[in-house]
Amino acid sequence: METIQNAIGGGKITSNSARKGAVYNPATGEQIAELPLSTAAEIDAAVASAKAAQPAWGNTPPLKRARVMFKFKELLDRHAADLARAISAEHGKTHDDALGEVQRGIECVEYACGIPELLKGTFTRNVGPAIDAYADRQPLGVVAGITPFNFPAMVPMWMYPAAIACGNTFILKPSERDPSAPMLAWELLMEAGLPEGVLNIVHGDKEAVDHILDHPDIKAVSFVGSTPIAEYVYQRGTKAGKRVQALGGAKNHMVILPDADLDQAADALMGAGYGSAGERCMAVSVAVPVGEKTADALVEKLKPRVESLKIGPAADSDSEMGPLVTAQHRDKVLGYIDKGVEEGAELVVDGRGFSLQGYEGGYYVGGTLFDRVTPEMTIYREEIFGPVLSVVRAPDYADAVRLINGHEYGNGTAIFTRDGDAARDFADRIEVGMVGVNVPIPVPVAYHSFGGWKRSLFGDHSIYGPEGVHFYTRLKTVTTRWPAGIKSGAQFTFPTL
Repeated sequence: METIQNAIGGGKITSNSARKGAVYNPATGEQIAELPLSTAAEIDAAVASAKAAQPAWGNTPPLKRARVMFKFKELLDRHAADLARAISAEHGKTHDDALGEVQRGIECVEYACGIPELLKGTFTRNVGPAIDAYADRQPLGVVAGITPFNFPAMVPMWMYPAAIACGNTFILKPSERDPSAPMLAWELLMEAGLPEGVLNIVHGDKEAVDHILDHPDIKAVSFVGSTPIAEYVYQRGTKAGKRVQALGGAKNHMVILPDADLDQAADALMGAGYGSAGERCMAVSVAVPVGEKTADALVEKLKPRVESLKIGPAADSDSEMGPLVTAQHRDKVLGYIDKGVEEGAELVVDGRGFSLQGYEGGYYVGGTLFDRVTPEMTIYREEIFGPVLSVVRAPDYADAVRLINGHEYGNGTAIFTRDGDAARDFADRIEVGMVGVNVPIPVPVAYHSFGGWKRSLFGDHSIYGPEGVHFYTRLKTVTTRWPAGIKSGAQFTFPTL
């Protein structure tokens, strides 16, 4: 059985930790690898390696750093299918879905290739008599990323390409559920010519996270995960004096107005609600049809679509949805379905009891559809992170807006309509960080930035894109005057023009 190694100082190192985790194939339930949980000393070694490498890397011209990113992007394109297979084997998502994840990660690498332009500063001549001023953005030093299981390749690429291109060195702590894709990407980045120590990977659980958050040589931490852990990471990291961006959970709504094309809306809800088995922070988990007639017609269209979902392993090219990531998470999702029934929601399609011949040990849950869900119900209030779609009927458009704005999460939302006035009003009034108009999963492209509002984001910066560059750098402004421009005599008043 394979033992997953750390990557420290340019080489793979097997941890000597006595604490070990298991990596499973969710499609079969079989253990496929062993994952030692790194010791504090091993994390310290990774940080020391990054700290030693940072001065030279930070002083490397941005153009040369960009050339490494260009080569990395070329290698990622060449090995995209290999990365996708590694993702599917440990996460369970279909091969095509995994390929899509890899492509969105590559787009963040492409953005980092433009770092010479992105780091260009500003210059003003004669801000005062013979006085000039310039400002630029400089790297922070050693920074770290803690990433979730649901996008084991893409989410790390939201972080380390920009951070490294800006001149920082990086410590990555990926999810212990599916660690192989980040390791493969590390190999490709080393092949691209990244100097030793610039990117280090350590595996672990909460003990590793806490050590990263407390380490005095780590200047900033990026995190993506659930809201309770995001809040914990933000509070502990900032208390230790770090800059922190911590992206949390979501309860994403899609409003369907009466004028919408209901077939298009239903198809959009299927992909957004059940793609990747609902294990996406941008998954649509709440459909909000406006008016009873719209709701009845939407549920009528959704029911046969959900019942006919093709569920299976990534090895089956016909699969539209795979298993959940672990047996524990499967059981948690099943518990939410039980709770929805208990609290009085109408179970239209029941995904409990799903079994696949030949894969009886896999962590499968069938597509589940609830109707007549109310805001007081647990399945509405909490993030399920599974293939469960709830229909909450809104009597009118204003009620739909109030419903969304009243939720504690504000990650993503969408509206389906032909009415431009309604769409514009929705985009203006809704208290959510990412909005789609006839777009069910409005994940920003790599040259914009990703981030929610309210309890979906802790910190002042969204992730990747321009916000990523700002997060991984700090502004320095320099004002200069040379002897020929200096008048004799001391000046005791505050300087002005």
